[in-house]
Amino acid sequence: MSKDDSERGNVGGRPRDAAIDEAIILATRERLVRDGYSRMTIGDIVADAGVTRPTLYRRWSTKFDLVVDALDYGFRRQRDTYTVDLAKLAPREALVEAVRRLDPTYFNPDAMVLMGNFAGEAIRTPELLDILRTHAIEPRVSLLEDVLAQLQNRGEVRDAIDPHTIAIMCFGSYFGAFYRGEPSKDLAEKVVAVLWPAIAG
Repeated sequence: MSKDDSERGNVGGRPRDAAIDEAIILATRERLVRDGYSRMTIGDIVADAGVTRPTLYRRWSTKFDLVVDALDYGFRRQRDTYTVDLAKLAPREALVEAVRRLDPTYFNPDAMVLMGNFAGEAIRTPELLDILRTHAIEPRVSLLEDVLAQLQNRGEVRDAIDPHTIAIMCFGSYFGAFYRGEPSKDLAEKVVAVLWPAIAG
């Protein structure tokens, strides 16, 4: 039996090798950062992952399907962290923590480059940007909106403020810092230091 035969999903009841799946997924994620979607090739991915084309194509029929799963791999690892327990934090500290998690690099140091690559594909492959919005951007923005809404309900933030506008402003600050070449380590504290006097209840 050849190596490819032994890897075929559920042949003779044999489950697919999860280690091979992960090797392909990780190779894809690295190529997305280095080359971007358009320049990335299946040949590069199979070479990086140490597998054959048939092995990959038995799992994913197109490059797009593979990329969707490669992105979801990272999103799944982040999803459970999109919460802030206000009961354990003072109001200003809760806001700082929520703003800190807006940072795309909070979970993945390559996220800014990856997002930039996907933005560059917006005309050719708009579906990729839609996936990024749904899975990587909206959860972050919604987290900050939710924290601000909770603080409003507790009277700790003014009712007149617009949580969505503040969340977008805070999210954008990370991109501003990135393009200026400034570190984002203390950005959450600095942003909240400016905002808090204007929004505190």
